[in-house]
Amino acid sequence: MKIGVIPDCFKVSIKEGIRKAAELELDGIQPYATFGDLDPKNLTKTGRQDLKNFVEGLGLKISALVGDFGGHGFTDPKDIEWRIERTKEVIDLAVDLGVKVVTTHIGVVPEDETSIAWKTMVSSLPEVGTYGYNKGVFLATETGPEPSILLKKLLDYIGNPGLKVNFDPANLVMVSDDNAARAVEILAPYIVHTHAKDGRLIREKYVKKESPWWEELPLGEGDVNFPQYLKAMKEIGYTGFFTIEREVGDNPVKDIIKARDFLRKLAEEIGI
Repeated sequence: MKIGVIPDCFKVSIKEGIRKAAELELDGIQPYATFGDLDPKNLTKTGRQDLKNFVEGLGLKISALVGDFGGHGFTDPKDIEWRIERTKEVIDLAVDLGVKVVTTHIGVVPEDETSIAWKTMVSSLPEVGTYGYNKGVFLATETGPEPSILLKKLLDYIGNPGLKVNFDPANLVMVSDDNAARAVEILAPYIVHTHAKDGRLIREKYVKKESPWWEELPLGEGDVNFPQYLKAMKEIGYTGFFTIEREVGDNPVKDIIKARDFLRKLAEEIGI
């Protein structure tokens, strides 16, 4: 099992976060590339090569870049041109860094195919998908805001080879009340990267749609059935990274170490 981390989760500078990942003997990183030092606008060609050398010098691999610009994703026609161009910039950065995956949130997939959100998605996503694919980079949408079956419906409808999935089991369980292992089977053809995150759905709030109806928790303390989930990933032949993401908590280093050890133990038991 290849285990990575989003270095921004350490809540230190990006270089300190990368060093910390190496110190914890992780295999890779998935940094944010939408702001700060790693914003494509702030990295020259020389800066990109220096970053690549820095990461490789620590024995790490960049498993993916986070290209998430927030907001409503690719559902709002008001900012869609800006979002397309910015995403292309992250894809270009990925090419320079030798990275094959850029992850993002495309927005909540609507059930109504006649909605503006659906029409905006199907008209805009092929452009960035093709742009990335022609450069050897996948744009992988993160799971969670909608059930896996609805996300698959959209991706099947678009049918673009450059559009894939960054599988986040916690988002599916705690936001969509989906089953992670079953979702793996549904989205199997699209999965190119995955997050290692856990959480729970607060059912009484979910029923009433009182936000937030979810709570992120350290790995092993939430509702994600990790043994079942990892077995499902093994069955589909997934050999990519499991990237630890810890967005909350007062002691991210402690939680990330716990996640690393939790994953290694399960990986040994399952043989993944």
